[in-house]
Amino acid sequence: MKTKFWVVLAHLALALGLFASDYLVSTEWLAANLNARNVKIVEVSVNPGVYEQGHIPGAINFRWHTDLVDPVKRDIVSKEQFEALLSRSGITNEDTVILYGDTNNWFAAWGAWIFDIYGHRAFKLLDGGRNKWVAERRPLDTSAPRVRASTYRVSRVNTNLRARLNDVVAAAEKRADTQLIDIRSPDEYSGKVFAPPGIQELSIRAGHVPGAVNVPWGRAVNADGTFKSKDELRELYASVGITGNKPIITYCRIGERSSHTWFALTKILGYDARNYDGSWTEYGNAVGVPINNPSGTIWGGQ
Repeated sequence: MKTKFWVVLAHLALALGLFASDYLVSTEWLAANLNARNVKIVEVSVNPGVYEQGHIPGAINFRWHTDLVDPVKRDIVSKEQFEALLSRSGITNEDTVILYGDTNNWFAAWGAWIFDIYGHRAFKLLDGGRNKWVAERRPLDTSAPRVRASTYRVSRVNTNLRARLNDVVAAAEKRADTQLIDIRSPDEYSGKVFAPPGIQELSIRAGHVPGAVNVPWGRAVNADGTFKSKDELRELYASVGITGNKPIITYCRIGERSSHTWFALTKILGYDARNYDGSWTEYGNAVGVPINNPSGTIWGGQ
């Protein structure tokens, strides 16, 4: 009865515009639906040991470094790898998957992007992620759940959600009517620094893609890590000329922060956006591509 109450309340809140998107669930909703049928919870935390120290009861652990990317190819997980991952995790094609994680839900948003690419029917982000759940002193478990393996099959692959280097260069050179959003910090965008403090530098050049506007990912969320309202997000991006009337490409350093903005643009605002997972790690090392830095535009090799 309690579960049904929260399901009804969630639909009512969505109808009234209290939730930004039906791709989001609140901590209250998840707490009431931990044992709901066909609901699977996945933690995507990038920091070692976080899941083992305590996770949402029933949550399966996806390791971003090895489960959602191919570390050898430096690529997203393949269709076959995704099928194997979900099969051994006991996730079926009919399940609703709730994703959450540490580090501001960046890598959970990456997971949502991967689920969308491989056409999973129902996936949602826990609004506010792990930080909000822990801050509210909700239950944590240290034991991994027992799962019964499934046979998961990908029926379609949507590669249109992913931008490639040539797509970004085409936008930078005005050969494509596509808008670019750099969601890194102002210092990264300006070329003052290569990467956030304490993070390994992976690029040999600093700056940003010509024509890209800078909207740091953190401007899209509230103090508790939940997404701002749809109206607030629409106003935020419109202030830099992003209104949804043109295709958009988001990028950051390795594609995880930009997947968070991709989620806001596509799943909350309904805009046509792609995530560039190569991001500055690829672009800043590429030969012959235009780059803006504090000294002006320079070309690869200089």
